[in-house]
Amino acid sequence: MKNPENKTGSENKTKTVFNRREFVKKTSAGMAGVAALAHFPYITSHAAPDDKIIVGVVGCGGRGTGAALDVMKAATNIIYPLEGYHTEDAEDGAQVTAQGIEVMALADVFPDRLKNCKAQLEKVGIQVQDKYCFTGFDAYRKLLEIPQINYVILTTPPHFRPMHLRAAVEAGKNVFIEKPAAVDAPGVRSIIESGDIARQKGLAIGAGTNRRRDNLTRQIISRIHEGDIGQVKALYTEFLIGELWSVDREPGWSDMEYQLRNWLYYTYLGGDLIVEQFIHTLDVMNWIVGANPVKAVGLGGRQVRTDPKFGNIFDHISVQYEYPGGVIGFCQDRQINGCVNRVRDLIIGSTGRAIMGYPTHIQYDDGRSWRPREDRNNAYQLEHEELIRSIREGNPLNEARQVAEATLTAIMGREAAYSGQEITWEDAMNSMQNFELKEYKLGEMPMPPVAMPGKYKFV
Repeated sequence: MKNPENKTGSENKTKTVFNRREFVKKTSAGMAGVAALAHFPYITSHAAPDDKIIVGVVGCGGRGTGAALDVMKAATNIIYPLEGYHTEDAEDGAQVTAQGIEVMALADVFPDRLKNCKAQLEKVGIQVQDKYCFTGFDAYRKLLEIPQINYVILTTPPHFRPMHLRAAVEAGKNVFIEKPAAVDAPGVRSIIESGDIARQKGLAIGAGTNRRRDNLTRQIISRIHEGDIGQVKALYTEFLIGELWSVDREPGWSDMEYQLRNWLYYTYLGGDLIVEQFIHTLDVMNWIVGANPVKAVGLGGRQVRTDPKFGNIFDHISVQYEYPGGVIGFCQDRQINGCVNRVRDLIIGSTGRAIMGYPTHIQYDDGRSWRPREDRNNAYQLEHEELIRSIREGNPLNEARQVAEATLTAIMGREAAYSGQEITWEDAMNSMQNFELKEYKLGEMPMPPVAMPGKYKFV
């Protein structure tokens, strides 16, 4: 990333420290409310006004590392960089410091992944002591035992999130949980229960369904809810991209280790592409309609990604959701190279249509149009700002049910595509399909079969 002051040479090593007023002026409009965070207290339900936010990160892959930096950037005083930061852009000697925020502990199954995360954080001046670095399947429990930690970031593979959220809430921690929240219905039900426990304890739960923090999406949906395009009739949504990352197997890796390092491609770990990726769009659909879908029917398969390295998930899924009142949501999700790439939402109303994509705008049936005038904000950062602000104001955010229901919407679509059957919301919520393992250890793990529509049985 380029130095925001366009300095070169040794000057890159020294960054100007902005006070709170200067910081708010220099950052995006989406951060205007950050000054309300004041001293960033120790954020439990019984906080002292001058205590710190002490962060623990569970899951040290790219998303965990990025989230740790995002919460640091949500502070009122930041050295470098101000916004748009990615870990791969860090220059030697560049630093990020935040008043009242500290990343204290890291936890991951694998030592090398934790080491890489720790090194990336050190590049921007975030030091985590070795005694607060934990590895193994029980690493999260060791991190949660640290009494000072009051803000836990959960960025493990989705399979683990229900158990990690429950443990964090029971330990009295405020939590940021990445999407999706689970990979099966028992996990979804657990997330909802954890949300209820957190509410009783006065704890906050923020979710990584970050389109709810995107300023352009917020403006469009606000207009839709105000009747700007009349009555919503249908939604057409697309997430059409190429293949994502994969990791080659190394000598000495057990089946379980290989699958964990490639969790994206195993339904029991990541949920399949509609759950892991398309959940953002499904969350927006639920938000627009103001309800969860009544039923779903879908199709899909793996036509191109047939190599064993792609596990047992599909490479394309298409689902038709029906919402209360007969509103239909048409969804297409695909990860195949060499095809047109397009990520877009089209909302059809009785007097116009809204398009969220590039560009984001509204087209009215009478020929008029409207589009937002400002640039897109940093939603990854704002999700932490709003979570922290809610705690400071004594009204802790609790998005457990919202992210759980978005996750179940995705699971419902997956199961419809896997089975070839129509799946109702009640079917999905009451499903007994359970991907929980009897034991968590590195060792043999049979390759899960690929679902065959017409033969696969939804339970």
